[in-house]
Amino acid sequence: MESEVRTVSLNTGINVPCFVQGNLDQAADDGGAPLLLLHAWGESWRSFDRLIASLPAFVIMAPDLRGHGDANKPESGYALSEVVGDVVALLEALGVKHAHIVGSSSGGYVAQQLAVTHPGLLASLTLVGAPLSLHGKPPFADEFERLTDPVSENWVRESFAWYKMLHAVPSSYIEDRVRDGRAMPASIWRASLRGFYEAVPPTETGEISVPTLMLWGAHDHLVPRQHHETLARRIKGARLKVYEGTGHLVLWECPERVAEDLTSFLGELFKRT
Repeated sequence: MESEVRTVSLNTGINVPCFVQGNLDQAADDGGAPLLLLHAWGESWRSFDRLIASLPAFVIMAPDLRGHGDANKPESGYALSEVVGDVVALLEALGVKHAHIVGSSSGGYVAQQLAVTHPGLLASLTLVGAPLSLHGKPPFADEFERLTDPVSENWVRESFAWYKMLHAVPSSYIEDRVRDGRAMPASIWRASLRGFYEAVPPTETGEISVPTLMLWGAHDHLVPRQHHETLARRIKGARLKVYEGTGHLVLWECPERVAEDLTSFLGELFKRT
């Protein structure tokens, strides 16, 4: 399936690159919905490279979110509701009225907010290591107050030590994530983090009613089991799959398994319709 990276102008005032695999118009004509992949804080759409490689038959959209990767980096606009506004604007610009949303880590937080405020845009929701709540200034926020430009390569590499990784991750993939981290100015690291911790958790503001798959690593020390089980209870009919021997970075560690579970989940939805 053909793919390209498009530069998309949003009505929220910024331009973002968006990887597109397949024909979005054809997907709509066939009555289907493409996948929209939302990356985590400090990453870019390229963090989905290995997942996309395992989904060759799917029509896919994967943008860089505001301030990340090669997207525009304005000083403002990082509130959770504003980031969701960018996602809504992206779908409008691409002419997509319905999508299966996949959110990794904090990208899953954005996806939850989208599901609460714009449920009609979602055909389904898949949350990969997504948090229940990011509300409240975290202790490590002070470290970001001291961060200066240019962001140090060593600092980005050392930040990966915050996450327990129990599976081998290709060095080329790690190097790509280092480049993602360095692409963000210090002010954007801070503003983006602030946008998450100042927001009211999405499931405390409304209901998520779309079919939902939740994937969680059993050794995730950032999103504990209790939080994930609470999130699963708040989403009616949500299906929770636990990846034993996996940490928080499910997408980094197990992209092929995520692709398999996502394909199965979407296949079951298709059979129902």
